[in-house]
Amino acid sequence: MNIEREVKLFKALAHPIRLKIVKKLLSGEVCVCELVEEAKFSQSNLSQHLKILKEAEILVSKKEGLKVNYSIYNENIISLIKISEKIVAENINKLI
Repeated sequence: MNIEREVKLFKALAHPIRLKIVKKLLSGEVCVCELVEEAKFSQSNLSQHLKILKEAEILVSKKEGLKVNYSIYNENIISLIKISEKIVAENINKLI
């Protein structure tokens, strides 16, 4: 069962838009209204990506009045993103 959850997590992060969303949240909680302003696509498209990230246990949402704020569900996600950035940077440096 854990393999399926891991695959779901990596599949969710494998999409460029979803990875950008997660990276935007690395520094902390963000209102969905801010994500919509920065997105170059519709709010419904953004909602679909956020849903996938929540289902993969990457993000969590919290409603405050009319606002919905998103944050990273688990600090280990932040470590995972930072490790992947480090791997990519090291591989690029090896090519130079």
